Amino acid sequence: MRLLLLGCTGFVGRELVPFLLNLGHELAVVSRRPRPASPAADPRITNLRFDLADPASWQQPALLDALAAADGVVNLVGEPIADQRWTPAYRQRLLDSRLVTTGQLVGAMAALADPPKVLVSGSAVGYYGTSLEACFSEASPPGDDFLARLCARWEAAAQAAPEACRVVVLRLGIVLGPDGGALGKMLPVFRAGFGGPVGSGQQWMSWIQRHDLCRLIAAALEDPAYAGPYNAVAPEPTRMGIFASTLGRVLGRPSLLPVPGPLLQLLLGDGAKVVLEGQQVKPERLLEQGFHFQFADLSSALAAATSPAPR
Repeated sequence: MRLLLLGCTGFVGRELVPFLLNLGHELAVVSRRPRPASPAADPRITNLRFDLADPASWQQPALLDALAAADGVVNLVGEPIADQRWTPAYRQRLLDSRLVTTGQLVGAMAALADPPKVLVSGSAVGYYGTSLEACFSEASPPGDDFLARLCARWEAAAQAAPEACRVVVLRLGIVLGPDGGALGKMLPVFRAGFGGPVGSGQQWMSWIQRHDLCRLIAAALEDPAYAGPYNAVAPEPTRMGIFASTLGRVLGRPSLLPVPGPLLQLLLGDGAKVVLEGQQVKPERLLEQGFHFQFADLSSALAAATSPAPR
């Protein structure tokens, strides 16, 4: 397939781009920043530089031509959720980076006589709100906090794609990989022997190994049976305390020093809520559809994500 990739140059994209190339796809990769040149540039990749949250970018012929040529689109654009305090300005960036971009994308698709056949668009398990007790499936209603409302609006923007386009929405959990995301931040601390659970340790973590996420995105692009929302999480969500002890065991390091919740709130403000509360989410639709998780349990996922050897 000819694919247009939006928001796929960071943590997920580092594995997704070579994975899709290995499957034989041709890629047009859009980024705000110039991508580092590889010693042997792959002729199957076209790199485009645009700010996708700027409506003016969607008037540029190079971007519109790449969209018109695409059989499928992967849209994972969005500022990081839990990297900094949710000031009013940053809340607006969280909104604009998702809603403006997706709205402009869908509008540009609607203007095409022959739009892409499939759109795989991101969302997050924050769609459900947070809970220590509830267990959420794709049939669960959305929550009512800032992140839940953002996810609901983001999904609605993607679902407004032209009728001829099959839309797949992936509600992402915590993506596990060694070079970014939550695990990337935890690894140096744990390897130094200062790791431990964040907050109470009782909050739920719904996670997916990055390799399984790449496999899922490829399946959603290629298999017409995929449509609508899916919880992009492994079948075994875990509580933070168990996650920390499992990571310590995999690394052969202690995991006894908790990170106090108030300290995280001081650093991240409202953004700490994502880490301190969490939600238990199950991938019911993926299991019903027969998707096979290569890393279904936490120990194997963390071992793969922390191993220096290539999988």
